[in-house]
Amino acid sequence: MKHTVILSLAGGALASFTGNINYFSPSLNHPELGVSIRKVAARTYAKSPWDPKVLNFTHGVASGDPYEDSVILWTRIAPTSDNDKSNVTVSGHVDLFSHEVDDYIKASKAPVCVDWKISTTKDLKTLANSGTAYTSSDVDFTVKVEARKLQPFTQYYYQFTVCDSNNTSPLGRTKTIPAKDGKASQPIKLAVYSCSNYPFGFFNAYGNTVRKDSVDYVIHLGDYIYEYKNGDYGWGDAYGRVPEPNNEIHTLYDYRKRIAQYRTDLDLYASHQQFPWIPVWDDHEVADNTWKAGSAHLNNSEDSFLAAGGISADQRKMNAVRAYFEWMPIRQYDRDVTDVYYNTHFTQAISDDTNRSLMGPRQEQWFYRMLRESSRRGTAWRVVGNQIIFSRLNQSGSYNMDAWDGYQANRNRTFANLYDHKINNTLFLAGDSHASWVSDLVWLGEHAYDNVTGAGSVGVEFAGSAVSSPSPVGQNITLANANARSAAMVAANRELQWQDFYYRGYYELSIGYDAVNASFFGVPTTKTRNGYEISLSNFTVLAGANRLQRSVSHGVVESGALQSGKPTGTNLTHDTATGKWFVFKE
Repeated sequence: MKHTVILSLAGGALASFTGNINYFSPSLNHPELGVSIRKVAARTYAKSPWDPKVLNFTHGVASGDPYEDSVILWTRIAPTSDNDKSNVTVSGHVDLFSHEVDDYIKASKAPVCVDWKISTTKDLKTLANSGTAYTSSDVDFTVKVEARKLQPFTQYYYQFTVCDSNNTSPLGRTKTIPAKDGKASQPIKLAVYSCSNYPFGFFNAYGNTVRKDSVDYVIHLGDYIYEYKNGDYGWGDAYGRVPEPNNEIHTLYDYRKRIAQYRTDLDLYASHQQFPWIPVWDDHEVADNTWKAGSAHLNNSEDSFLAAGGISADQRKMNAVRAYFEWMPIRQYDRDVTDVYYNTHFTQAISDDTNRSLMGPRQEQWFYRMLRESSRRGTAWRVVGNQIIFSRLNQSGSYNMDAWDGYQANRNRTFANLYDHKINNTLFLAGDSHASWVSDLVWLGEHAYDNVTGAGSVGVEFAGSAVSSPSPVGQNITLANANARSAAMVAANRELQWQDFYYRGYYELSIGYDAVNASFFGVPTTKTRNGYEISLSNFTVLAGANRLQRSVSHGVVESGALQSGKPTGTNLTHDTATGKWFVFKE
């Protein structure tokens, strides 16, 4: 019986622990950051003390990082909803994540066994694959497996079960991506999100696509969590959403607890259960504007070290990355001056330095090579998901150095690759700014551009607003004032075709061979959990055009500012929960 007996022969136990990817390092290049499976197996009880009845699937299920023949499946099965406190990084003259300290060893002797299966049918009778994996407090009782031998662009259902019991997880749904050299039978549909801040309100945007069942995959472009205590960036008291733990997070337990709390939001829970996610972190998954030697508020000085409770910047990053890897349905990672506010004028001064690279030289060259190879292979579209706005933003001051505007030489090299190699059908996706931006991609000063027709553009950028984080021009700004700010921004940037500062929300992409259609949605309120959304704007990019189709958004948007057109301001709202339409009033 698998739930009561851990094989006394190490080989059998090792195999089931190895089936759980979360014991590995988050990075293939840094195996030392993994959890030693041999040591875990060696100290586990011969018999597990857990009765299946006391074990709970505390946060449902999730899937992500789909390939054409495999996908990552995730769950958490634990005797408690709290997160593990024992596996903290240690201090003194021992390695980070040492597996020999007493607290760690005492907490790691009781593994949990789960079976998993994946099927093309809801009743799970037509199995595509199945397996067994162990978890323990070493990885916060999380389980992450790779379901292999799947078919391309196919929908699957999956479930976990405590071994030798009828204690099952919720049923999850997922989907593989189209074959690399094949042809998709229908348009690929994506929902694109970023910047979800728990104390600023409910994550209604996540749930709207679930209620509509309108996409195949979710793209998340970063700031999945925020690191602040209550009041530092949002007060959660009024909504019952005070951050846990209620302090700025630094330890491994802190990061586990914060992600776990976010995952209790019912709409985020549902989105992970219904769709495979393709996420990338930005900075707040660790701390604001994290860089190699610190962050905006932790700069590896003695004062910041003491203020962080004696946790160094490197250790904090390791804690954050380990917790993110445990809790997100992602694979191991295969594969730098940052604006930290106090040096904004410095980063502005060096923003066009030819040696500056946002990605680093190795990743930058890989990126250009992938663009060229994708084009030569005849791939219909190149969709580049990145955290920050790629397009130039002409505005007063040095506001936008925390974006590609702070790395102009790197951006120019990207433009050069697109223009010089005649790479068509390139779309950039971005988040981060808490506002919506839609632009033709133009290397101004090097290539002529007609903003009326779009001639001279080499691609298009869609950048979305936040799930709940506030507008960058004021948390309580009025619609009229926000639209005035948007109008000024559009007037100052010829390639910026539409901009909106007012609404929280997301956007959906429908990617076909002949065209890509983008639809932006605004969430009128995050103060309560609801299914409300407002259609803000709609855009089309025709294959081979490399620009937004004119007239842009048919000359009509709900809010913000358009190069050629005006906002209607109807407040016509769709309740995705009931299907009803109404005029929203705060």
